[in-house]
Amino acid sequence: MKYPELSSLSKDELIGIVEDEAKNWLAHDGLWFQAVERHFGIEKAIELDKEAWSYFTVIEAKRIMKRLGLPKESGLDGLEKALAFRMYRRINDQEILWENSSLILKMTTCRVQAARERKQMDYFPCKPVGVVEYGKFAETIDKRIKTECIACPPDKIERNFHCGWKFSI
Repeated sequence: MKYPELSSLSKDELIGIVEDEAKNWLAHDGLWFQAVERHFGIEKAIELDKEAWSYFTVIEAKRIMKRLGLPKESGLDGLEKALAFRMYRRINDQEILWENSSLILKMTTCRVQAARERKQMDYFPCKPVGVVEYGKFAETIDKRIKTECIACPPDKIERNFHCGWKFSI
């Protein structure tokens, strides 16, 4: 057995491990970004973050497709299934709905932005990174999918979600 330490754990314990690992991943991502920002400034940090996400999001999408048995070009239905299995899904609250023939994803609670709200800090301007992240994730699921940002910081938060994305073919 590859992971004998996990075999005796309950379902709730395993879910707890998945949640903890997602939080650890996010903590590392944030600490990496802050280190780059301290050394090189926010613009360079965002540039490098976009580059890293352009690779990571493709790897993540391919692994999810394999795990779920999603064929290439599985359309918006495949994207809807895959979005439920992204790493951040374990720590952020999201809503997925259909609007006409488009798929809408709203991040109703983003752990990063919610923490910044609690600390009365400005929102993190994640839109440039999100455009790369969500666009490449969707294109990996199906190259016909087009991604459009509905709203994302630094856009003002005058809505009931932190960021929103529209996917269409």
